[in-house]
Amino acid sequence: MSEPQGPAVLALRHVSRSFPQGDARLEVVKGVSLNLQAGELVALIGPSGAGKSTLLQICGLLEPPTAGEVVIKGKDAGKLSDDERTSLRRTTIGFVYQYHHLLPEFSALENIAIPQMIAGIARKEAESRAKELLNLVGLVKRADHRPAQLSGGEQQRVAIARALANAPALLLADEPTGNLDHKTSDEVFDLLTRLVKAVGLAAMIATHNLELARRMGRILTITDGTLSEGKD
Repeated sequence: MSEPQGPAVLALRHVSRSFPQGDARLEVVKGVSLNLQAGELVALIGPSGAGKSTLLQICGLLEPPTAGEVVIKGKDAGKLSDDERTSLRRTTIGFVYQYHHLLPEFSALENIAIPQMIAGIARKEAESRAKELLNLVGLVKRADHRPAQLSGGEQQRVAIARALANAPALLLADEPTGNLDHKTSDEVFDLLTRLVKAVGLAAMIATHNLELARRMGRILTITDGTLSEGKD
């Protein structure tokens, strides 16, 4: 597989993941290698059950590979302690999911400030950055609104701002527009694209939307656990 040159924010080296299934093992990810550089927006496509979510979880240090190496910002995650992996995940990786998972009892601003406070940032500083991020996603005037008072697209924009709260180098998104109508999906995707370029993130977005996938810099296709690259 051809890969862009440059320092990798994320590197997978011969990564596999299998699970026990009776007397055998189910191979979900099979020998995947890839590099992802700062400023790249990469689509991850494939049929349901092909291994997209598992691969994203491995990239995000939420699930360990059965074999192979996951290297983030030059650090081999397999050689880190549990605490060190947790710290790397909190400070280096942002996640956006199909369902926004905002805390319903807190405002948009608080939803963005809380992850920073968990990471040790003082409340005043966390709220100041939350306002900056809400401005970045065009929602500063909705800062005091709770999720139920926001539209689906607005909720997902808050979720994107939250993912950027701790200034990650890597953004992983699992069907971030899958729960939105076509127009709102386009708006959220355009926002993600602008943010990746403006902030210099490395981003991988799993999607079933081939129209959106074709607008990204690279398309990675996972089929039966095996990765290939090329425009669909």
